[in-house]
Amino acid sequence: MAPPEPERGLKSVVWQKIKATVFDDCKKEDEWKIMLLDEFTTKLLASCCKMTDLLAEGITVVENIYKTREPVRQMKALYFISPTSKSVDCLLRDFPSKSESKYKAAYIYFTDFCPDSLFNKIKSSCSKSIRRCKEINISFIPHESRVYTLDVPDAFYYCYSPDPSNAHGKDAVMEAMAEQIVTVCASLDENPGVRYKSKPLDNASKLAQLVEKKLENYYKTDEKSLIKGKTHSQLIIIDRGFDPVSTVLHELTFQAMAYDLLPIENDTYKYKTDGKEKEAILEEDDDLWVRIRHRHIAVVLEEIPKLMKEISSTKKATEGKPSLSALAQLMKKMPHFRKQITKQVVHLNIAEDCMNKFKSNIEKLCKTEQDLALGTDAEGQKVKDSMRVLLPVLLGKNHDNYDKIRAILLYIFSNNGTTEENLDRLIQNVKIEDESDMIRNWSYLGVPIVPPSPQGKPSRKDRSAEETFQLSRWTPYIKDILEDAIDNRLDSKEWPYCSQCPAVWNGSGAISARQKPRTNYLEDRKNGSTLIVFVIGGITYSEMRCAYEVSQAHKSCGVIIGSTHILTPRKLLDDIKMLNKSKDKVSIIKDE
Repeated sequence: MAPPEPERGLKSVVWQKIKATVFDDCKKEDEWKIMLLDEFTTKLLASCCKMTDLLAEGITVVENIYKTREPVRQMKALYFISPTSKSVDCLLRDFPSKSESKYKAAYIYFTDFCPDSLFNKIKSSCSKSIRRCKEINISFIPHESRVYTLDVPDAFYYCYSPDPSNAHGKDAVMEAMAEQIVTVCASLDENPGVRYKSKPLDNASKLAQLVEKKLENYYKTDEKSLIKGKTHSQLIIIDRGFDPVSTVLHELTFQAMAYDLLPIENDTYKYKTDGKEKEAILEEDDDLWVRIRHRHIAVVLEEIPKLMKEISSTKKATEGKPSLSALAQLMKKMPHFRKQITKQVVHLNIAEDCMNKFKSNIEKLCKTEQDLALGTDAEGQKVKDSMRVLLPVLLGKNHDNYDKIRAILLYIFSNNGTTEENLDRLIQNVKIEDESDMIRNWSYLGVPIVPPSPQGKPSRKDRSAEETFQLSRWTPYIKDILEDAIDNRLDSKEWPYCSQCPAVWNGSGAISARQKPRTNYLEDRKNGSTLIVFVIGGITYSEMRCAYEVSQAHKSCGVIIGSTHILTPRKLLDDIKMLNKSKDKVSIIKDE
């Protein structure tokens, strides 16, 4: 189990880069500025800093660039925006002429490369009001210390929809994702060897080629960078269909379980305490969350009451086993302990909510799911008849359609596909005709559904000796990939490089005598290597956990994992259902 890490990792890297390239660049003593953000940069800043950090950098007000605002002509404005027509048009509206400008002057910082057409538009319209216009190359969200997203959930549709009319959209999405991935590498001061999973689809290959080309161009033209050749890092690009099992299985580690079973939106959990509705944000500033998020629910349920007992016994305020009502009373009596106890109350609420769902119907599902996913039962005996394992779930009255579909999918994945006749029978018996595309459309991700595939499933590492809970025996496939990549055991035919392989990459941190050791972004890995992973079409919380566990086990190599967005099983099934539908109204191509 990966213990918490002391640093904020990727979040800290991004904030330090924004400070150096934006705030330090335009800072003046005793001068306050107004800051204008668009939708993407609002998310970006929210992910890595607080309002107090911005105040310390001389920002007095933060405004939404899209909204109507009052002019403040005595103040200068700092525009931190994406290089899109929508954001640039809002900027131009603020400076229609010198006499009617909303602000005294503009300092413009783009997240990424600004096309010449937009740059010329700015130049011809309001160049006299502009003091700075720069590109800072941060076009991703540092979601956690080891996790990033490109914040493009609709890329899933464009990459996997079979509709040929989406070809132009797909090409544009691929180009945009490649640009964003390059900014991840640049922020980490890495020029990695790029490799990809070669089969069954060609998305990973196409994206890897684009990234390789753009990395080459970036480091050729980036005059400040000392890095010209490849660094001791790898970037691995994978299509989502590489591990369908981990996307639909019920996970029992705390974070994954909570996001699967509870209505947590935008990392916000709503709960009741002392009769009042409250909200809590699940974020890395909460040390307790970082400490327990990857632990099994059984361990969490033991640990939180222990922590609460320590506080309450110290103050002799409660006796016996702490309960939520006793804690509410304790908080009333001792206001100065509220902050300390609130975290425990929040996480105990989450854990109890999860367990209520688990006990009512998930517990029975989990045994079936684990047996189907692994092909063996808890005693290690081979499952001879997977249909017999599946049937109790399909006949169970407590399970909703989503849970039944998840179980059917695991049955199909375990057999590497099924017959049309068998699938039709399953769909009719469970009465899920309207949702049948949640099953059938997996084929667009390269996953065998109908007919069964003659090819064998990828061999897995034997983890039977590892200590685990009976209902959590499955290990996400990404963990095998990460460990094999670090130990230099990935098959080069299955995982080809786009370019020459970097100097023997074995994750040991060994450095060529001709290359000076470079300070890595994590202090405790000064001479180490970085393994960057990108999954096209979303990553699961269990896969995120694997990045932390592998980094902890292999001190010489830090893993950074990312994707277009973060998945929960239900949202993924809804997205898969849409793949064969027309999507005229939805587009992530903000500018053409």
